[in-house]
Amino acid sequence: MPAAPSIEVLPSGKALGAEIKGVDLTRLSPDAFERIRQAYHDHLVILIRDQDLSDPELIAFGKRFGELEPPGMSIIGKPYLDDYPDVLVISNLKSGDGTPLGNLGDGEAIWHTDMSYRETPVSAAILHAWEIPPRGGDTSFANQYRAYDTLPHDLHAKIEGRLMVHDETYNSAGQMRKGFEEVADPREAPGARHPVVRTHPVTGRKCLYLGRRRNGCILGLCLEDSEATLDRLWAHASQPSFAWTHRWREGDVLVWDNRCVLHRRDGFDPASRRMMHRVQIKGERPA
Repeated sequence: MPAAPSIEVLPSGKALGAEIKGVDLTRLSPDAFERIRQAYHDHLVILIRDQDLSDPELIAFGKRFGELEPPGMSIIGKPYLDDYPDVLVISNLKSGDGTPLGNLGDGEAIWHTDMSYRETPVSAAILHAWEIPPRGGDTSFANQYRAYDTLPHDLHAKIEGRLMVHDETYNSAGQMRKGFEEVADPREAPGARHPVVRTHPVTGRKCLYLGRRRNGCILGLCLEDSEATLDRLWAHASQPSFAWTHRWREGDVLVWDNRCVLHRRDGFDPASRRMMHRVQIKGERPA
């Protein structure tokens, strides 16, 4: 097994993100994994390239971070992999009869936090690239510690201590989840109600926790004021100075802290193939 001193952590130079070199994720010593875990907390998103993981190996790596959380509802209403229901497939591919083989398709996935519509959202997500298109499909991340730390004073005062609606109706690609219906009033949207500002349970730092823009609503504000405030918050939270963009290669593994980052994906040519497998780690109720 590789010893921890052989590991290199190379920061992206941006507001978050680092590449880790010198590891085989199927053969990690305890010390090596602790270096990876520390880099994850320090840099919020970590990249490990050139990994050839089977689904059982991806699951085993995920369990080193904590108990796995089952994926949210797929657009076909059941797990994509019957043998590995803890693995979510992210893909634009379809079977011969036209059934999607994964979530999110080939369009843009807007800025969001994974599964914030649950009472206890996931703490981390791990995404492994099986097939990637020649162009497009890049994934960007935004540092929400920094977004909170730089909030304008009036915006900070308006949201401190408030809760907001995290709608469950649509996924980040705008696809309606099976069994849901259109939402007419965001104040009545299905999904959890979480603090707009949360405290990270490990680092103790405060960060913005916005979920996703569609059907969002800040409780205690009139709908017009909530909409205007959310527009300002999202423009602030997603600005380029807080972000880092990853351009995928086959074999890449990304791990990100779902509690303190937003992420999004560029669209790509629908004639291209993209296949990713993902696991996620149980979290805690935001506070």
